[in-house]
Amino acid sequence: MSDAAVKKYVDKKELWMFSLGGLGQGMIYAMMSSYISDYYLNVLHLAPVFVLLLLLLARVWDAVNDPLMGMIVDRHTTKWGKMKPYILFAAVPIAVLTFLMYLSPDLPQGKLMIYSAVVYVLWGMVYTMADVPFWSLPNVMTPDPNERSSIVSFSKIWNSIGSALPEVFFFALGYLLPLMVDTSNPEAYNKKKYLIIACIVVIAGSIPYINSYFHIKEKVVPPVAKRKPGEPSQLKRVFQCKPLMLVILTGILSSGRYMVQAAAIHVARFSFYIGPDLTGMSLADRTAAIDASVSTVKTIFQVCAIVGMFGMTLFMPYLMKKFDFKKLLITTCLIGFVASIFTTLIGWFTSNLYACIPFVVISCIPLGVINTMSIAMIYDCLDYMELTTGKRDNGLGSACQGFINKLGSALSTCGIIVMYMVAGLDPSEMLNSTTIVAATELTRAQNFAMFSLVSIVPGVCMLLCAIPMFFYTISGDAKKQMQADLAAKREAQRIAAAENAD
Repeated sequence: MSDAAVKKYVDKKELWMFSLGGLGQGMIYAMMSSYISDYYLNVLHLAPVFVLLLLLLARVWDAVNDPLMGMIVDRHTTKWGKMKPYILFAAVPIAVLTFLMYLSPDLPQGKLMIYSAVVYVLWGMVYTMADVPFWSLPNVMTPDPNERSSIVSFSKIWNSIGSALPEVFFFALGYLLPLMVDTSNPEAYNKKKYLIIACIVVIAGSIPYINSYFHIKEKVVPPVAKRKPGEPSQLKRVFQCKPLMLVILTGILSSGRYMVQAAAIHVARFSFYIGPDLTGMSLADRTAAIDASVSTVKTIFQVCAIVGMFGMTLFMPYLMKKFDFKKLLITTCLIGFVASIFTTLIGWFTSNLYACIPFVVISCIPLGVINTMSIAMIYDCLDYMELTTGKRDNGLGSACQGFINKLGSALSTCGIIVMYMVAGLDPSEMLNSTTIVAATELTRAQNFAMFSLVSIVPGVCMLLCAIPMFFYTISGDAKKQMQADLAAKREAQRIAAAENAD
């Protein structure tokens, strides 16, 4: 075995610092993606149509920004590095905007809509400035595709842990906060709860994220090459890369995978109640009991997602070495679809939350696979593009992952709001300064409508997203041959460059 085959470009400290940076990033992103729809609808009482349009248009615009940011990253190199500076410069604005997002200013409804829209749009644009370069870093940390896959799989484990931490705070405050603050005004209580969680997340998430800047080394930075006359543009190269288009299509079709996490808070409010009889309770006690139930039910779904998604993520470093990416993704998605059918049937016929748990866990297994596999497959597509075109657009390639995540998040969040309309739920009547409604006080149809967001809806998405993978060709022996050809091409270019220098 040659020295090149065993050489490691990333030491343990650098790997850990990058991974912990992913943990911090995951915390902050989860604070927005998992809670913002509930906060806007049930706490600020913004009109559902406004929230639907804001989240859809802003997130679509944000998804479009990812490729633009990718092109900026690919075309410029600063004295501080190519990818790293964006992490440092965007971290503080992201922290400030996350705090402002959950500030709940006392404004008339019209001005509150403007305030929310401005903060939300700015948050998305600034976050893109940091997100695209951060997940492009594995491309410049090592030229070895196997080491790169290991970095991705390991860092995704910690990114998943970070995504789960806001839920820990939400659950704990659901029981501790009523002991410390007045609960006689449900609306004011929920505003305070969200602001406290946001402050904790901003502080705890920003520290490891910023710290990663000082420990990551960019070792394989391709030179910035000017476009030659007649040469395809960056975007055209992406659109002409069929394998990459299939990965993107798979990601978009799997947008429902976000539902278990994003819709859990809504299901907890309007599908299940776990707690004492509410009859005759004062508003303060009623608020505390319902909030404890919401925290518990949401945590049950989050734990299911963590066990299924994070459990699978833990095994991904091993599975990615032993199994073909394509077959692994297809198999787990089909398993997730079958599990979602059982979840739906149990929910419809029994309304037993606990009986659903094992099937919800199984249905969340594809989350860990897709979240890790999609970015690894995109990196493989970049190898394919480099081999076939001679160009490697690391920033733009990673931006495709951001595009997938953000468009998927937008579609799933908008699906939640549409379900409110279909079920006939008016958030302003469910939770305000004088009222808080429990799930047991709604109709069974309304309960099940919200429950479908974490059962059959994500299941169907799992089935659909497996279809494009049947046409994906960078797998098996073809992938091994591609990597060998690329390594040979790089070596030939290195030798040619050395001869020209002489």
